[in-house]
Amino acid sequence: MAQGTETPAGPPDSTSAGATGSAAYLRRRTLRRGSAGWLLLTGLGVAYVVSGDFSGWNIGLSKGGFGGLAVAMVLMGVMYACLVFALAELSAILPTAGGGYGFARRALGTWGGFLTGTAILIEYILAPAAISLFIGDYVESLGLFGLTSGWPVYLACFAIFIGIHLWGVGEALRFSLVVTAIAVAALLIFAVGAFTEFDAGRLNDIPADPSAFGSNSWLPYGLLGIWAAFPFGMWFFLGVEGVPLAAEEAKDPVRSMPKALAISLAVLVFLALITFVSATGAQGANAIKEAGNPLVVALQGDGEPTALSRFVNYAGLAGLVASFFSLIFAGSRQLFALSRAGYLPRFLSLTNRRKSPYLGLLIPGVIGFTLAAWSGNGGRMLNVAVFGATISYALMALSHIVLRRREPDLPRPYRTPGGARTSGAAFVLACSALVATFLVDRDAAFIALGVYAVALAYFAFYSRHRLVAAAPEEEFAALAAAEAELKRG
Repeated sequence: MAQGTETPAGPPDSTSAGATGSAAYLRRRTLRRGSAGWLLLTGLGVAYVVSGDFSGWNIGLSKGGFGGLAVAMVLMGVMYACLVFALAELSAILPTAGGGYGFARRALGTWGGFLTGTAILIEYILAPAAISLFIGDYVESLGLFGLTSGWPVYLACFAIFIGIHLWGVGEALRFSLVVTAIAVAALLIFAVGAFTEFDAGRLNDIPADPSAFGSNSWLPYGLLGIWAAFPFGMWFFLGVEGVPLAAEEAKDPVRSMPKALAISLAVLVFLALITFVSATGAQGANAIKEAGNPLVVALQGDGEPTALSRFVNYAGLAGLVASFFSLIFAGSRQLFALSRAGYLPRFLSLTNRRKSPYLGLLIPGVIGFTLAAWSGNGGRMLNVAVFGATISYALMALSHIVLRRREPDLPRPYRTPGGARTSGAAFVLACSALVATFLVDRDAAFIALGVYAVALAYFAFYSRHRLVAAAPEEEFAALAAAEAELKRG
């Protein structure tokens, strides 16, 4: 018997689970449609990422110096731009909550769909756990309510923000938009203040390592430092690819999804440039390369806090909350889609009367809180999340290439500029970033591989025989198979 609340009437496979995929089954697994227009979707795309502007990226200076991180940021920006253009086309073709899983399911089959969906889940479950630790550090450093960073703060984060998501998607995205707007405004104010202290000579003040091949003042750790800085160049953009996960809850997703993806990426590129250059030039690359709060250090150095540095410190907390909140949303929707289609236990996709996947929110929340309270290592968890992200990027880019070549006549309301060449560039850069994660944190990479192995064993021996044919992503793939069969006949 398949897990969940329904029992298949026939053989439990993806082609004959008609009873399981009945209207009653799907009725208990529906999201609130039409809740998000392009503005809320754009805010969601920026919210996924904005915390990365406040901290984390600066560690790349200790791997590649200013020049190495600058090149890494540009290359990773190109990767995300190419990927976003490809996802805009794919999300217009298949506007469902499955996002990357749905795209890969059509292009690469059930194994490709599961591999992609699992990688996305690793990213969106681990990242909130890590960010809850950073929120705890900010709460303690700011002296808020006399609290210290510990499990009560982490629990409050998950309880409060999951509660808002359970209230409804429209309310959740409006809350996210407000907090994100505060964080973005703070970054702009920070940049104005930091540029008043800007000195170009401070950009390359990290001493060069003479033993590193190709090292100089701009590349103190040599050419290999560029590659090692890839994962940190990603932090300026990591998460924006999650916008298509809101497709089933969007207004006119065929039009609003490409628009939201393009605008959110443009905003993120602008914020990345001004934050990176102004913060590094204000106090120097060497001063901020390992700081937990690099923007605050950029403003005050070793001196006393200023009014502006205190404001940025509080705003950094807002940025962390925005990303934490939106990543919970993304993880719940990916889990919802995989569960609805039978790849994961089906009960996880049940929705409440406000059309929120309550178990898809609560169970990842419990896992995230447990990891945060038990591990306490936010950096390690983020590195695991980055590893999962790079796998999903490669597979989503590959899905675009395959669909362009296999199904050139598929209706495409939006077409990626450059076609398969664009997604091909994203694929190559994603694979390079995946290998670079081993240069940064080999243990994190192997932890992610271990999680992957367990998930794949579950799929291989159990869930792949119990897929739900009526799930939107599965129907889309079945239609493609039927059309191919007709052409062969």
